[in-house]
Amino acid sequence: MSELPMQVLHVCSEVFPLLKTGGLADVTGALPQAMRGPCDARLLLPGLPAYMQGLRGLEAVCPLPPRFGVANARLLKGTMPGSGLTAYVIEAPALYDRPGNPYAQDNGMPYPDNHLRFALLGWVAARIAQGLDPDWQPCVLHCHDWHAGLAPAYVAAARRATGRALAGTVFTVHNLAYQGNFPADVFAQLNLPGDFYGIAGVEFYGQVSFMKAGLYYADKVTTVSPTYAREIGTPEQGCGLDGLLRARAADLSGILNGIDETVWNPAADPLLPAPFSAADRSGKAACRLAFQREAVLAEQDARPLYGMVSRLTDQKGVSLLLAALPALAASGAQLALLGSGDARYENALRDAAGKWGGQIAVRIGYDEAYAHRLIAAADVVLVPSRFEPCGLTQMYGLRYGSLPLVRRVGGLADTVVDASLENIDDRATGFCFDDFTPAAFETALRRVDALWRRPDDWQHVQERAMRQHFGWEGPAAQYVALYRTITP
Repeated sequence: MSELPMQVLHVCSEVFPLLKTGGLADVTGALPQAMRGPCDARLLLPGLPAYMQGLRGLEAVCPLPPRFGVANARLLKGTMPGSGLTAYVIEAPALYDRPGNPYAQDNGMPYPDNHLRFALLGWVAARIAQGLDPDWQPCVLHCHDWHAGLAPAYVAAARRATGRALAGTVFTVHNLAYQGNFPADVFAQLNLPGDFYGIAGVEFYGQVSFMKAGLYYADKVTTVSPTYAREIGTPEQGCGLDGLLRARAADLSGILNGIDETVWNPAADPLLPAPFSAADRSGKAACRLAFQREAVLAEQDARPLYGMVSRLTDQKGVSLLLAALPALAASGAQLALLGSGDARYENALRDAAGKWGGQIAVRIGYDEAYAHRLIAAADVVLVPSRFEPCGLTQMYGLRYGSLPLVRRVGGLADTVVDASLENIDDRATGFCFDDFTPAAFETALRRVDALWRRPDDWQHVQERAMRQHFGWEGPAAQYVALYRTITP
């Protein structure tokens, strides 16, 4: 007799293809699909405009009692376009019906009521775990990043109040640096027991931390690569939470993210001008030429085309790139960049594109189709991060034969094998450097040049890179095994 699928609710703020500001959306868009079979996986989302407009067949599940200053909120249910996954969405226009960025105002400042907006998300997740939908009740809540961090706390409070076991909780850290910290006085608005505000609870250096709530109250904690799981237990990368993470070491695991290999597949990518594969890479040259024309870069193939798709922040190593631009331009190489973030980086990159026209192309913002074309065209994808929990761009680069140049941290260390002398014949898939310094980054760029001048070796490394697999099947199986440790 076959086992019934486990009922799993993924609690998150963004999901591809409806709303994406970073890699979190790619994970929550693909992981629940990869669990089909052993799991009946569903999503819980805040009622942001992208979801209210993009989910199909929305219907009411039940009204929600007044909480967090909101009356007349409802829980709705619909389906995700493409995957057909069931998604719950919280209809609360007073908190969620805002255009633009899901977290911040037009001036870049976070919404002042973000603590209420995401407390409601966690509170509804815990209510669903207690049977809010009479037709479906999860045995696992899988909570993603600080936006869902209060869900394990609300479940813990409900367990204590009712004496019931309720759903097991998993909290996944996608980036420990973004913590959801708020002034201490917001705690009174969160509907949590008074003793939950303390060192053994949600208090973090005199503030309320949604991230700490997830780390402290979840039954199991995961993060998105094995190396990052080790790094966040150290003062250097623990962001003040390393002591708690070391205390929870027995419950912490690093499960490497995957990528959706149906979306990111150069042999069948409808966004590319020509298909190509590891066995036949001839179409990559056509992608390069078409992109150079689109981006108004010189049409040449004598020197490498570097690509970077990234948030423009200190974390992502933009300062290293800017320091290296004069040498990169002097070498005759090209750079195409897509991203947005800190105004100082946006302005500096615009200035560089103006100074080195035909060699440097910069597009500020995010465009999914353009990202596919850029990565397909690039010879090298740059991910010189100060820290990187997992990173997906380097996996996309590998898949598209665009050799990643990465700093050896987090998931970058777990996915890219350096083209060193000892690796070049049978393992190399890209380029790695260690020190977060302009000198180390520029040395890595020179190593790219050295391999570029040996086209046969370049082709061998490129083919090997394209034959790597980072699909979701393996990570999904690891999560399912983890779920079984916290369910009856």
